[in-house]
Formats: sequence, structure tokens, C-alpha cells
Amino acid sequence: MTDTGTTALDDRPFVRTVREYAERVLRPAALRTERSGVTAERIAELRELGLLNHLAPTGYGGKELDRDADRRIHEIIAAACFNTWLVWAQHAALTARLPRDPLPPLGRRALTGEIPLGAGISDVRAFPKRYIAARRVDGGWVFSGTISWVSGWGLHEALTVAAVERHTETVVTALVRVGSHSRAAAPLELAAVAGSRTERVILDDAFVPDDHVISRRTLEQTRFDDIAAAADARGHHFGLAEAVLRELAESTDPAVQAVATAWRPRVARIRETAYALADEAAANGGGPHRLQERLDTKVASGEALATLTRALVVARAGRGLAGDDTAQLHARSALFILVQGQSADVRRAQLTRLAHG
Repeated sequence: MTDTGTTALDDRPFVRTVREYAERVLRPAALRTERSGVTAERIAELRELGLLNHLAPTGYGGKELDRDADRRIHEIIAAACFNTWLVWAQHAALTARLPRDPLPPLGRRALTGEIPLGAGISDVRAFPKRYIAARRVDGGWVFSGTISWVSGWGLHEALTVAAVERHTETVVTALVRVGSHSRAAAPLELAAVAGSRTERVILDDAFVPDDHVISRRTLEQTRFDDIAAAADARGHHFGLAEAVLRELAESTDPAVQAVATAWRPRVARIRETAYALADEAAANGGGPHRLQERLDTKVASGEALATLTRALVVARAGRGLAGDDTAQLHARSALFILVQGQSADVRRAQLTRLAHG
């Protein structure tokens, strides 16, 4: 990224449109969104821009963006409003996984951007201690259990849920309609990303017809594929860093500006390394390819965010702790990033770095 936080990708028409919207709408409303939550109107705006199916083929109204442009969009939205990013990103990632043929009507509505999808796929990481149970019945499956995290709750007609058939250790990922067999548990009352409408959701014998099943895979293969999702530093890390660097650089205090000047090239190097390692791992079949280096880079991105957001709080002094100041908003978002998608490998890498100072 340049000193203004832009890249050559920003010259692409769709990316430019997203950036203009983020600056005009998302960034000014970020503190309000944190307090009141992402709204259905916000989702409608994203749909109108084409952000609910930007990765879909053109036959479904999508943009078929390449990986670099998609990453840049994640950076832009996360920089402007982290709560909006979290709700949007879960849907965006899920639509990229939908099969193209055959596709049930519910899946088609998601792939064309008509409806947003919620995500309930991370509990597979905790099997057998905690998971959504899948039970085979005539014509489909029955899912039961508590999904630990669903962001955007109340905005979805359907969730993408990964459940496990315990006896065969088969992971069944499927579209599950939101309705009488799905309900929020006790409110989470999160201290970070409070506007993301994230809830624990209980599935009570929810029936999933066979044509709503996206995939059936072994637990071993699912965990292999999950390594990339957990191990790599991703676009939202660097979007949040961009937002904080921008605010530091805008200060009139030379000491605050010096922090931005010192850290901008460091963040750029971490970003370049993270993306290169992720691309190389994907090109080599995914899984644990250069895993330790990827984990080290993710830890470095988290440490950079912790340092930068701490600097912004220091720069704002007592005002930085007020609910109407972005310093505390960014600091809490950085804390969320430390635990989001945290696998056992990621947690060990983080704690090892902290133990050695």
C-alpha cells in the first residue's frame, strides 16, 4: 500500500466503486453501527453494489473477481466499518463455496445476491468436544446443536452449517433455513464487534433436505482444508491496520505521525509476506505447506495491530477510551482478530510468541 492506503487495484472500476461507498457511507457511520448494529438497509446497499455476489460467475450476476481484487475489497470494507465487514465477509466466503450445478432455489438466491447467508461452520474445529450433530433420515439430514457464532443474526433467511455425523466422522455442510427450528440462545453481549449481531444459535432438529447439502467430506479432509482459513493473515487484518495508520498520520502531533511513518512499511512487508505465503500454499495443494511461516506471519500481523491501536489510544489520551472515539473501536476490533478463527496451532503460536517476549 502507498502512503495514502491505496493500491493499483483501486483503479479497477468495481474496486473504485466499493472504496467510494466505504468512504462516503461506511466510515462515517462506523461508531453508530457499532452501537446500533448492521441493518437490513445496509445489506440492501451491499446488494445494490453487487457485493453479495461479487465472486459469482457472470451468469449469476457476479463479477468473477480474482483473488487480489477480492482481498483489496476485504481491506477496504474492514478499514471503513469492521462490523459491516464481519457480516458481509461470512456471506461472501460462503457463496464462493456453493456448487454451481445442481443448485437448489435457496442456493441460487444466495449466489445471485438476493439473500445473505449466515455462517455456522467453525464448530467442526472443536469435534468431538463441541459440534453440530448430523443425523441421517429419509430424504435428508437432521441437524442439532448450538452454533457458537453466527454474525448478522436476524438478517438471514438461511445459514450455511457444517455438522458432523459422529459414527462415520463425516462432515455434512448444508444450507439450513432460518425458522422455527433455529433460535438465538442467551445474548452474547460481546465487548468487540458488538454491532455485528453475533449470537449463539440453537438448531433444534432442523431438517435439511438432500438438495440443500453443499458437500459431504471426511473430518480429516475438512480439517486439512481449514488450515488455510485459520493459519493465514488475511485482508481484514490489513484493512484495520490501514484505518489506524491513516488516523495516526492525520494527527498534527509529530510524535504520533512518527508512529505511522515507522509502521507503514512494516505492515506493508507483513502484508506482502502473508499474501505470498497464502498463494504459495494454495498452489501447492493447501494444508500445512510452510505452516510455521504462515503462523508466524499471522502472529506478526496481530502484534502490529495491537501496537498500532495502542498507539492510537495513547495519542488520543483519555478521549481514546470514550465510546464516541474510534481509538477504542479499533482497539477492540484488533482484540477480536486475535481470537477469530483461532485453531489450536494459531493459539500455540500466539502464546509461544508472548512467552518469549
